[in-house]
Amino acid sequence: MRVLNLVTNKDAQFFRAQVQELERRGVELTTLSVPGRNRSESIDPDEDGQRSVLDYVRFYPSVLANSLDDYDLIHANYGLTAPMAVAQPKLPVVLSLWGSDLMGKYGPVTQRFARYCDEVIVMSDGMAEIYEGECLVIPHGVDLEQFRPIERGIARQELGWPKDEHIVLFPYPPKRDVKNYPRAERIVDRVSDRVDGPVSLRTATGVAHERMPYYLNAADAMIMTSLREGSPNTVKEAMACNLPVVSTDVGDVRSRLATVEPSTVSDDDDALVEGLASVLDAGHRSNGREYARDISLTRMGERLVAVYEDVAQN
Repeated sequence: MRVLNLVTNKDAQFFRAQVQELERRGVELTTLSVPGRNRSESIDPDEDGQRSVLDYVRFYPSVLANSLDDYDLIHANYGLTAPMAVAQPKLPVVLSLWGSDLMGKYGPVTQRFARYCDEVIVMSDGMAEIYEGECLVIPHGVDLEQFRPIERGIARQELGWPKDEHIVLFPYPPKRDVKNYPRAERIVDRVSDRVDGPVSLRTATGVAHERMPYYLNAADAMIMTSLREGSPNTVKEAMACNLPVVSTDVGDVRSRLATVEPSTVSDDDDALVEGLASVLDAGHRSNGREYARDISLTRMGERLVAVYEDVAQN
């Protein structure tokens, strides 16, 4: 099977993992990326905040020319690639929505053009409720071989982190407003007064993806205070490493962590403080990996290939 990928940010880690998994399954992929600089290249992997309308106009001739080749379908990744995908006259279109393209300021554009696609994929049940039509829920997958439990002392030694303090990981750059780092700071500050020993909040900025398992295993808990999410991979990666998660109620986090202990999902600061303090006091890892198989790269690849085959045959 030959698939033409359209994407706003070909370097987004979860997209690269998707490509690798599909190629491992024998799918031949060609990827076209929208010209111009995407804010996501330095800040946000699922937002496109700097490209102009002209950049997308310039993208269309390339999409049209490639669509005339011998492909089975187009897979448009991110809602703003949908107009170019459906404007070509030949190939069926699968559209994957990443989160901000549906829930952010580009939502109306996404909704308008998604209706012309042959299949629409969203990352979570919450996104499915927002989308105005039929869709499939297929979350981005996690590499369970890469993201696995590592003994905490070994992980801290690898990172040069102290062994004698509670460490809470905020797995994003603090400057990404949608992640709401100031709220995480406030919660951790309050927790510091409730547990024995020092508590520090550490961030993951500019960290190579292959190094992230060390951060997730070196930390005692992960805190996520996002204003909105689709299906955050950081939560799934934490699950795969058995790292307890304390999070605001965004995207599919509540359903994803429903059977994971310890974990806390709430929009109330007092509840988040209580949950984080309890995790740090107990010092236990979670049982998240037991529930991570359904969010593996393998499972995602199986489902995407099934969608491709269905769309190509119809």
